[in-house]
Amino acid sequence: MRYLIILIILSTTYLFSQIENAEIIIDSDITFEAAIAGINIPESIKSNLALIDVYYYSFDDRLHQGQLLVHKSAAKDLIEIFDIMKEIRFPVYKAVPIVKYGWNDDVSMKENNTSAFNYRKLKRTNIVSYHSKGLAVDINPMQNPQIKSGKIAPEGSVYDKSMRGTLTESSQIVKEFRKRGWIWGGSWRSSKDYQHFEKRTN
Repeated sequence: MRYLIILIILSTTYLFSQIENAEIIIDSDITFEAAIAGINIPESIKSNLALIDVYYYSFDDRLHQGQLLVHKSAAKDLIEIFDIMKEIRFPVYKAVPIVKYGWNDDVSMKENNTSAFNYRKLKRTNIVSYHSKGLAVDINPMQNPQIKSGKIAPEGSVYDKSMRGTLTESSQIVKEFRKRGWIWGGSWRSSKDYQHFEKRTN
């Protein structure tokens, strides 16, 4: 009888695992070549990029699969952090390589897309963004906007700490990034970029 109960428990666990896997909603499932298409990327940067699959619960409370194009040195951190987000059900609207939006950061943000690599310079400067190396990630831009000189981006976004998917100083996700050496834009003084994390290297 004891062995029968154990067998039933194991079978039930396996069944629920299969059901969960069968219900994963695919937000992105493209190749590395497709993820870097349509833009000229220096070989020194391209050779250090990796396309990773990440899993998260979206705002529909269903499990999704997305992808991030990141620097190889950041891949382990981001996979671990997304696993934690999935475990605590911190919602991510979607995570799709920015190639889908024609490499346009404004369009991607407006779609509330979580993204990492984007070969671009900081607005109105000649400084290459950390996104250009795959060493930065923006999470839920509509819940975690950039606020600078009284202007908020993306348009229509709201920073409300009570809203799901919002990052705050006390958020476990912020703490997990910091634990791994990442800097959070929500702690900057001159401006706030609540969606943004970057990992600076020498």
